[in-house]
Amino acid sequence: MANTKGRKASFGSLRKLPSGRIQARYTGPDGLTHTAPVTFETKLDAESWLSTVRADLVRGLWQANGKARPMTFEDYATAWLAERTLKPRTRSHYRTLLTKHLLPTFGPFTLKAITPDVVRRWHAEMGTTRPTLRAHAYALLRSILGSATQDELIPVNPAHVRGAGNSKRVHRIKPATLPELEALVAAMPKRLQMMTLLAAWCGLRFGELAELRRSDVDAKNGVLRIRRAVVRVDGVTIVGTPKSDAGTRDVAVPPHLLPALKAHLKEHAQFGRDGLLFPAASGGQLSSSALYGKAPTATRAGHGFYKARDAAGRPDLRWHDLRHTGAVLAAATGATLAELMARLGHSTPSAALRYQHAAEGRDAAIARALSDMVKG
Repeated sequence: MANTKGRKASFGSLRKLPSGRIQARYTGPDGLTHTAPVTFETKLDAESWLSTVRADLVRGLWQANGKARPMTFEDYATAWLAERTLKPRTRSHYRTLLTKHLLPTFGPFTLKAITPDVVRRWHAEMGTTRPTLRAHAYALLRSILGSATQDELIPVNPAHVRGAGNSKRVHRIKPATLPELEALVAAMPKRLQMMTLLAAWCGLRFGELAELRRSDVDAKNGVLRIRRAVVRVDGVTIVGTPKSDAGTRDVAVPPHLLPALKAHLKEHAQFGRDGLLFPAASGGQLSSSALYGKAPTATRAGHGFYKARDAAGRPDLRWHDLRHTGAVLAAATGATLAELMARLGHSTPSAALRYQHAAEGRDAAIARALSDMVKG
């Protein structure tokens, strides 16, 4: 009996039919599988046909259903996204940006028809009410067109609006003070008090905290091993590695938290090495809605972060701001930028610098220290 199992070629795939002839297939820029209009006598003939298709793609021409047409931005961008190795949330974010903000304007354009003027006009029409969204959409457009330039489909990248890939922070982060943090923790449900403390004092991300398990805790040496994180993408819970390679790290727990951490392990964490430290009422990973107090299970448990921050007099505080609070507290100890990067799990200095604001009153302390030098 003939072997009909598909075999991977350098581009596309080959399949031996029961007749003994070879069928060639490939995935086009539209994301669909296309089959050669004829079958081939030998594997070499089929691979030669696939090579011609690949050559058309590189030149910006695509042979589909026997009709050649110039490659559009939608063709190229769809294939570009499919070929990238991305975190699930990043892929979902890119897909949303592409569908809602890039394809409506650039989709029908051929790559060579996208000029700097077209890009500038689109950027201006995006408006200024959502600067972060506009910066992300522009950065994605520039990356896609940059790849097209490297593939020699266009001579130069037409996306070069100065400063368009950057956005000013709309939400001015005000770190929680120690009294505010104390009030916030006291107002949280008991099973989430340690989670709040670790977010602030250790600068952990929500996804890292929600996936912490007993085996990740070295209570004797006061260390948390951050090896995984959980995200929800399109309603699906996905456990993977932390946000970046630098996110895989060991974080020392401040000694004053260790007694409370050990008590939490006894009273609230799930049993077993794989038991979650901060499980949801259903037993799985805690969702952000349950943390904030929006989910029914959260209200039955008492209340959540939204009510707690009101009780602390900080209705403006976001959960992620606790991570910023932890960075400021660490910076106030005199930690270097490299030390902050390691503790927070940042791979670039620019990312860590976003959290390195001066702690309140720190400048006055520096001034006093300068005067002490003179007195000495």
